[in-house]
Amino acid sequence: MQQERLQKYAELITKCGLNVKKGQEVIIRCGLDQPDFVKMCVEECYKLGASYVKVEWSYMPITKLHYNYRSLETLSEFSGIVKAEWERRVEKLPCVLRLDSDDPDGLNGTDSEKIFKASQARFPFIKPYRDEIDNKYQWCIAAVPGKEWAEKIFPDLPAEDAIEKLWENILYCARVDSDPIKAWAKHNEELAKRCKFLNDYKFESLEYKSSNGTDFKVGLNSKGIFLGGGESALGSNIYFNANIPSEEVFTSPLRGKAEGKVVATKPLSYQGKLIENFWVRFKNGKAVEVHAEKNQDVLEKMIAMDEGAAYLGEVALIAHDSPINNTGILFYNTLFDENASCHLALGRGFNNCLENYENYTVEQCEKLGINSSMIHVDFMIGSSDMSIVGVTADGKCVQIFKDGNWAI
Repeated sequence: MQQERLQKYAELITKCGLNVKKGQEVIIRCGLDQPDFVKMCVEECYKLGASYVKVEWSYMPITKLHYNYRSLETLSEFSGIVKAEWERRVEKLPCVLRLDSDDPDGLNGTDSEKIFKASQARFPFIKPYRDEIDNKYQWCIAAVPGKEWAEKIFPDLPAEDAIEKLWENILYCARVDSDPIKAWAKHNEELAKRCKFLNDYKFESLEYKSSNGTDFKVGLNSKGIFLGGGESALGSNIYFNANIPSEEVFTSPLRGKAEGKVVATKPLSYQGKLIENFWVRFKNGKAVEVHAEKNQDVLEKMIAMDEGAAYLGEVALIAHDSPINNTGILFYNTLFDENASCHLALGRGFNNCLENYENYTVEQCEKLGINSSMIHVDFMIGSSDMSIVGVTADGKCVQIFKDGNWAI
């Protein structure tokens, strides 16, 4: 891979993604797959004025050993060191960059029950800190190739060639061209236009239909707004892009208002395991029935993580004719696959999808219909023949999507 293109990518995710400002601290979370690129990102953060850049390395085979050998008790601990780290995050509000390169099957063979129970045990300790920093800091999720991930996508290629091909597709989807920052400014403008159209209509619900069996209606919040592209951190008003790439326009629906069946059109990689060929049925807003041909037990455990895990936290609209979908690649990675297709998310909603959300407490946002949960898991439902109709409070029906693409 040409170093010049990688340098542009590093600049994009630190300037346009995180938008690091002078004096800010930065945390970079990453695997061991692309240390030279991580070094580029660290240097770019410092060039932008970061006071300190902390790199938190991870290695999935070791993570797997932790889950296999540690007891549930020790996995569930919220230690003093972890508490101190969260307290520092609340105080400093560091920018957080996650560079995803995980093996989609990396935790096969682990005890999913133990993983879920440990997460449930830690969450009550983490939630107050998470609520305190929500929407107040800049963050970005981007990707770099991992060997196992690349081989999963391109199994017929030698490892080195598979990594190179994955690099090419990551950079293409991230709009790393002659001037990627300019390209993202234009892209953000286009997404903002989509949001304005939807927000002007104030839809009460969206109705989805597809020949694969999706027949679904979701209620929208009367105080809700659609967002897309960049957003601004609460307090500092610093503009950043949380996902690179991103093609979505999204909102948080009204908790308790979802009926019907949705059929997933791509596998879901969750906690290192692939859930494949699955569907979810909703009643009174809640997922009451699920089926998967592979790893159904993981899907069932996921929606039972807490009381809000079976409710929706997001609906997102993405054209089937999108740059990511047009690669023809199944990435086995939510960052890419969710941006190739319309999707829903089970679990936690977004408070900033309420108008004037800064005037509400977290508890007030929940009372207004934003779902609360320890999870937020996107799954893809877009198809080439999907129809989405928006229904206004006075019963007017507006075709938003036709044959999988925007109709507006």
